[in-house]
Amino acid sequence: MTYFNTLLFGLYPYIALLVCLVGSWIRFDREQYTWKAGSSQMLSNKNFRIANNLFHVGVLFVLMGHFVGLLTPESVYHYVISTPAKQKLAMISGGVFGFLALIGMTMLVKRRLTDDRVRATSSKSDIMILLLLYAQLILGLCTIIASSQHMDGSVMVLLGTWAQSIVTFQPVEAATAIASVNLIYKLHVLLGLTLFVVFPFTRMVHVISAPIWYLGRNYQLVRQKVF
Repeated sequence: MTYFNTLLFGLYPYIALLVCLVGSWIRFDREQYTWKAGSSQMLSNKNFRIANNLFHVGVLFVLMGHFVGLLTPESVYHYVISTPAKQKLAMISGGVFGFLALIGMTMLVKRRLTDDRVRATSSKSDIMILLLLYAQLILGLCTIIASSQHMDGSVMVLLGTWAQSIVTFQPVEAATAIASVNLIYKLHVLLGLTLFVVFPFTRMVHVISAPIWYLGRNYQLVRQKVF
């Protein structure tokens, strides 16, 4: 168990980040015209704007909360808030915005799978990434239920120690910190890392896009069909 724990939570994060960085670089270098969100709004616009906004507003806030919450050391945030209060804040805000994202994602998944026009133009990776994100949102909301069983913030400290140890290249310390936490947290972390692995091969690459990059890419060649 110690071996697998170290492999999954000490080494896998670096493998996932390496695949994400190298894969994204290769895709941008070789296939720039596939680097897009691939919007299907023109195919079916019913409730799309509401679903899209709910998902993006919710998930962006949740991601920002994860980033600040996990990577801010105790010695820093204790100047502002206590550990139990920080956990309560994370549960309330994460629950609200996570639920908004879940509602939006539910609408998007239903649209992707049941609308004939959208489904016909969807690739396997389009459907896969939606379902992975959907599962991750559900796991994230389930961690709130698990957190309600220990309101002292101790597990949040362990998860923060894991994230900070990964960032500071201490894989053994990271794996040790997360070893004792509830399975639901581990599944949430593993699926989150897996999203980094599949990131370069899906439409999610548009997250790190900036319009200025379009100014530097090669012209697209369009040839007239010869009959």
